Formats: sequence, structure tokens, C-alpha cells
Amino acid sequence: MKRGILVAWQKAAWREHYRILTLWLGVLIATLVAGPVNAESVDSDAGSAPTLLVMGDSLSAAYNIERDESWVALLEERLPEAATVVNASISGETTSGGVQRFDDLLGQHEPDIVLLELGGNDGLRGLPPQQMQANLATMIEASQAADAEVLLLGIDIPPNYGAAYREAFTTVYHDLADTYGVTLVPFLLEGIATDDALMQDDGIHPTAEAQPIILETVWDKLEGIMAPRVSAGR
Repeated sequence: MKRGILVAWQKAAWREHYRILTLWLGVLIATLVAGPVNAESVDSDAGSAPTLLVMGDSLSAAYNIERDESWVALLEERLPEAATVVNASISGETTSGGVQRFDDLLGQHEPDIVLLELGGNDGLRGLPPQQMQANLATMIEASQAADAEVLLLGIDIPPNYGAAYREAFTTVYHDLADTYGVTLVPFLLEGIATDDALMQDDGIHPTAEAQPIILETVWDKLEGIMAPRVSAGR
């Protein structure tokens, strides 16, 4: 009787030992299998191309020209594999409108670099430069909080708005660049705005022929921002 109980107890003990050993082996195998997959996923993310978000107005939205002629489209052609370019520019956009859309765009695209080209319509409408500065500052702060580097594309307005307003307007971009340590293109239409052959009849928007010049103006600053991110795979 006692021998039967002992044998039964031994069998039960071996069954429990076998169950624990099987569970332990299952966990070990799962860990070994999952390890390379996770590593491959991390490597893939690390090697992904950086995303550029262009946040602008009609100067970046191919106003009255073919989309593939715009400087943003030309930038996409220059970076077919080195980066993903997202153009969120809208003709007529003000800095106030940009602020309202910006958080959603950051969350959706998670950009590494933000090209911020807004303010021209604020100036043309005679809106207070302090308001424009506050809106641009909000977008810069949100970008930096999301670990995105900012390239600020400055705009000028026609002389007929008066010297005082014009100076206050253009000073906004320089103040923001100094305050937040962001790279600045002082004037996006440098060498274009005063050339009638490169401006549309409205005197505000550049022609298709001007777009490659705009691209080079942007690229002069953007290349330095992109280089370390591309080499790092981000």
C-alpha cells in the first residue's frame, strides 16, 4: 500500500517537473525567436529616411503654376530616397491658420525637419507683427518639443506698406531665429522679387522659372540640417 502511494507521488512529481521544464523551454524559445525580429525592427526604423514637413502658403503651394514645377516638387526630385517630403502648404494661409493645423500635422507625419514658410499673408493683410511672431513661435516650440529641427523661411513685403511696418515685419524672423536657435533663410525670394521676368503679373508670386532659384536658396541652408540626419539614418 505504502509502495503504491510512493510510486503515485513520484509520478505526480515528475509530471509537475516536466510541466515546469516545458514552460521554461517555451519561454526561452520565444525569447530567442523574438530577439532577432525586434532587432531587425529597430534597425529598420533607424535606417528610415527623414521626413520633411513644408508648412507654407501660396509661395510653397505651386500657386498658378504646375505642381511639379514648384520648388517643393523640385526638392522632392532632388531627394527621391534620402528623405520624404510632405507639403502641407495652402494658398492664402496665415500664421493663425497654420497654428490651428500644426499639431495634427506633427502627430500625423512626425517630421524630422519642419520648413516653416508663413507670414506673407499676415503682412499683406497688415496684421500685427507681434501676432505673427507669437504664432510662428508656437509652431517652432511645438516642432522642437517633437524633436524636429526647424528651417525658418523669411518673407518680405512690398515697400508701399511703409518702412516702419516693413521693418517690424522682417525683424520677426530674425528675432525668432535668435531666440530659438533655428536656421533662417532671411528672404525666400532673394534675387527674384525685384525681377519682373521671374514674377507673375500680380507682383507677389514667382513664376515657374523662378522655382529652381528658390530651391537653391532653401537648399543652401537645408543641406547642412539634413546632412547629419541622413548620415545617421534619421
